[in-house]
Amino acid sequence: MSVLRLPDKAFFPAKVIHTAALTIGIAVFSAGAIANSQFSQCVAELKPQALQQGISEHTVNRILGQAKYLARVIELDRRQPEFTQTFAGYFNARVTDERIRNGRKLFAEHRDLFSKIERKTGIPSKYLVSFWGLETNFGGYFGDWSVPDALTTLACDPRRSAYFTQELFNAMRIIDAGDITPERMKGSWAGAMGHMQFMPSTFLSYAIDADGDGRRDLWGSLEDAMVSAANFLLKMGWNPDFEWGQEVKLPSGFDYSLTGSHHKRSLSDWIALGVTPVSGPGLLATNQQVSLLVPAGHQGPAFLVTHNFHVIMRWNRSEYYALSVGHLADRIAGEPGLSQLPPVDEIKITRDQVRQLQQDLHALGIDAGGVDGVMGPQTRKAISLFQQRTQRVADGHLDSDLLNAVRTSVQ
Repeated sequence: MSVLRLPDKAFFPAKVIHTAALTIGIAVFSAGAIANSQFSQCVAELKPQALQQGISEHTVNRILGQAKYLARVIELDRRQPEFTQTFAGYFNARVTDERIRNGRKLFAEHRDLFSKIERKTGIPSKYLVSFWGLETNFGGYFGDWSVPDALTTLACDPRRSAYFTQELFNAMRIIDAGDITPERMKGSWAGAMGHMQFMPSTFLSYAIDADGDGRRDLWGSLEDAMVSAANFLLKMGWNPDFEWGQEVKLPSGFDYSLTGSHHKRSLSDWIALGVTPVSGPGLLATNQQVSLLVPAGHQGPAFLVTHNFHVIMRWNRSEYYALSVGHLADRIAGEPGLSQLPPVDEIKITRDQVRQLQQDLHALGIDAGGVDGVMGPQTRKAISLFQQRTQRVADGHLDSDLLNAVRTSVQ
């Protein structure tokens, strides 16, 4: 924690200290007053826009007439983690023994509900329970932010104003429809809501009143929340004939340049290359197109992932997230843990180092995507290409040795 320290009082008479403190206080007050003034002007401009979009005057006045500026929401929107997340750190924090136990307990407790949903939609129950666990710890924490106030604050911030303005209007439409009151519309600082953390636009497109009480209540009705989640997955293209994927073993001398979500091959092709499952029956030789992922590099676990894996990523565009959802679902259903654990002694790498890496790869003529400090699929693909050029294991995995090698190549 950063602490503001003043030199000894001997160097600052009491009057000087008092004057300095007063000046700081006036500056903070002025900044806050400016922010509130700009916010008030923005809210005034939002009102006619909301009315033009067909939102009732009653709801517009109720939400925007009482809107509060939440400075902390802007701080959270600006905050970026200092370090990139390793697969081991991400996965081990989410797929825990406690979460598996709780998932199994709740799966058994609500078996009738989940079985009914699975019969109707074809979405296996284990995935709904897994999403539930990862999104809100099985309804243990929805977020305690006022969604209308958070979205109004973000709508009035220039960084992503257009997106959040529409989400604010969508939240008003939900209130207009009588699904929830403004007071009960609590969620994350970014506006995600309910058991499964739907954004307002997702709510309007996929939420269902499954219990027949006339409201799509994703906070208070578990049936509404789970049926809505199944509806989302179904509309995103979930194929009931596939699982998400599975952990596999790779043969000695395997060509890791074939890994990554951008490479798709038939199961028959992977079998011919010597890929085998770590447990259960062997892979079925079919033309089903799947990708091979090694999220912790060649020293960690390997996964074949199907079309449904990419459907999971429509919920959250992170491969780590989708792998966690899939494996947690399997564990809840009683399957064993990973046979190859991801290494946990990886050195932390900062986002600034990743940005420099992306710039360096571009300088070497390798497309690493945007220079954003995020280790996405395009950056991993670029790392793999560099590894191939330099006769390394082309697994697309980033570590400090590779950072130094790329930097040296540019210099």
